[in-house]
Amino acid sequence: MRNSILIALAFWPINFFCCEPIIVAAVLESPPLCILDSNQLTESKTRIGNGDSTLRSAVARLERDASRWLTQKPFTVTHKELTPSSGDKRDYMSIAPYWWPNPATPNGLPYVRRDGEINPERDQTSDRKRLDDLVQAVKSLALNYFLTGREEYAAQAVKLLRAWFLDGATKMNPNLRYAQAVPGRNQGRGAGIIETHNLPELLDAVGLLGNSKSWNQADQKSLQNWLSAYLSWLLESSAGKTEAKAQNNHGTWYDVQVACFARFTGGDEIAKTVLAKFPVKRIAEQIATDGRQPRELARAQSWNYAIFNLEAFFAAAAIANKVGIDLWHDEADDKPSIRTALDWLVPFATGEKRWNYPQITTFGADKLAPLLRRAALVFHEPAYEKALSRLPKVSADERWRLLYPAPIESK
Repeated sequence: MRNSILIALAFWPINFFCCEPIIVAAVLESPPLCILDSNQLTESKTRIGNGDSTLRSAVARLERDASRWLTQKPFTVTHKELTPSSGDKRDYMSIAPYWWPNPATPNGLPYVRRDGEINPERDQTSDRKRLDDLVQAVKSLALNYFLTGREEYAAQAVKLLRAWFLDGATKMNPNLRYAQAVPGRNQGRGAGIIETHNLPELLDAVGLLGNSKSWNQADQKSLQNWLSAYLSWLLESSAGKTEAKAQNNHGTWYDVQVACFARFTGGDEIAKTVLAKFPVKRIAEQIATDGRQPRELARAQSWNYAIFNLEAFFAAAAIANKVGIDLWHDEADDKPSIRTALDWLVPFATGEKRWNYPQITTFGADKLAPLLRRAALVFHEPAYEKALSRLPKVSADERWRLLYPAPIESK
């Protein structure tokens, strides 16, 4: 049963801050969410209704982003020109990002690895970009619907969801057998499962559509059935079992996906089993006592990967909290923890220390910003908000400001 909060809410036409609000009584239902916190979303909606100027830029950017997707034609796996060896275009296909044609052979096969350097073939010949665009579109549309109540945004999000997951002629088959293929070596790898790491964010967006007349119970049930089949493939396939054993960000995101999909389909016990093992299987194996993440620091884009993996740790802790497991506060002095991993990164982001690990792309200190805001909220620690204020190039219009509104004491 969803929690409901009766409040006086200001609804603004088109632009939240362009004219006088109409005050009405409304029931805000806390949506069923995987990673996001419904209370924080409700607080953002309330603050926007009350004219909170600190959220103005983020609201305006969200409106622009969501409006851009309103005329988007559906994304589908059947749009690709290539067909996998199964003969079914509904099977997802992608090319491994860091593998390139072999300069030592006439036909370029087998491909060779160049860590951190993305082969443009990845997005020219595969479904990966279509899936990512789908996630970004639905997230923008659903959040804008949640904050404004404007049904056209929900209707477009639902149209995109149905095309990818529900419509018989275009829906993706629930497996990744042909994901992250390496030409000349294989047709797909377990490592390709990382490409659905953002589906939990998509499911949070679906939660935000809960009150929409466009998204119905049949849609919800059909999506649950699709996720149930995909979850079974993750748990039972050789590719899924391989990824479950990964000892870097791939393993962390695998657990996040399994736990989230299990919860979405009514399998809380599966989620609890996975997350109960998380402190030993993931945190202790991947985070050093001082907070370093050695396997991510060895990558050619070490800063990006350290944050990417930490995002997975945060996501796992958020899911765990909803099934009665606390991964946030496992902080004994002699044990690694999610918090120590964050603390180790902070001085590099604020400029107190210089990053001396491999980073072949630009060092973006601002990438840590949303995790600092989340930490400030979770740990009730103003120091994280202070560190956030010291990061360079952090814009006032970032989406995370709406998802994780600033603690009252820091406003």
